[in-house]
Amino acid sequence: MLVASRTVFAGDHLNIPPLPEPVANNAVAKVINSDGEYLLSFMGLGAGKTYKDVHNKAFALKLGDSKWKQISSVPATLKLPGRLASVAVGVNEYAYIFGGYTVAEDHQEISSPDVFRYDISNDRYERLAPMPVPVDDSVALVYKQRYIYLISGWHNAGNVNLVQIYDIVTDTWQQGSPFLGQAVFGQAGAISGEQMIICDGVKVVPREMQRRVYAAVAQCLIGKIDANDPLKIDWRLLPHPTSIARYRMAAASLNGDFVFIGGSDNPYNYNGIGYDGNPSKASSDIWVYSLQKNAWQVIGAGDTDSVKATMDHRGLLTVGRHLLTIGGMNSEQQVLSDVVIRDIGKH
Repeated sequence: MLVASRTVFAGDHLNIPPLPEPVANNAVAKVINSDGEYLLSFMGLGAGKTYKDVHNKAFALKLGDSKWKQISSVPATLKLPGRLASVAVGVNEYAYIFGGYTVAEDHQEISSPDVFRYDISNDRYERLAPMPVPVDDSVALVYKQRYIYLISGWHNAGNVNLVQIYDIVTDTWQQGSPFLGQAVFGQAGAISGEQMIICDGVKVVPREMQRRVYAAVAQCLIGKIDANDPLKIDWRLLPHPTSIARYRMAAASLNGDFVFIGGSDNPYNYNGIGYDGNPSKASSDIWVYSLQKNAWQVIGAGDTDSVKATMDHRGLLTVGRHLLTIGGMNSEQQVLSDVVIRDIGKH
């Protein structure tokens, strides 16, 4: 069964209202404190889709409440406070927010080194040790509720194959085993136990005596973390579910499975227009990889479902068995305030 809704999933009476305003490319996280569970959205792109619409606003929803509230904006050390393509993760009561890039009026883009911890109980940000190599459009994954892995991504002028590991306990960074796939930005990934899967993204293609171009990469890699050394990762290629890459999907693990949702098969600039000049279309497809079965399953209605087809995501949140995308874009490149709830059921 596959169910999706803008605001509510009736089966378990999960009521998730839309965001106060449309936002895409926003970092999302779920945290839990003594008051309950909270969904969080940090920074992103507003409805106008110009450099002026890149912001550092943040919103929070306590599960069970009827509306989101605007919380303190995300601080910044760079001149421009608004950022795109940041990533965030929740670890217990705190959200950790990494990087992103600023967009200037002259279209100059700078990758931010910023790392902040957000405390929902006090609506407060604490600046943490900056990234050794600032990245945006990366993937952030949590291991043992202590280590946060930032895998590949874009740094100012090109992709990096780095696996940068942040230690929550010591507020320090170390380098893990490099990512063995092609270095990409806009990839998606998830972790379950000691195993992580990273899929797709965009590579930079050099050309003889011409400007470089960007191309989608259909690749999936599975990495197993050494139980005795969190810096060591055994990377191996994994068969791709479709052989067609998707850009800026949302991904998470659920009950030991790896779930990838939406995205677009046409990589695009932040306004939703492809690098090839064509408007990008969102997908409603869901890819599910079962470690137990060692197999992929593709679920979905194709690219025609106007509610479930979304792209421009920086994360996928789980509430029970439900999977949530918060904001993003649709196939008309419109920025969304929708919270789309999906239930992949038994598969």
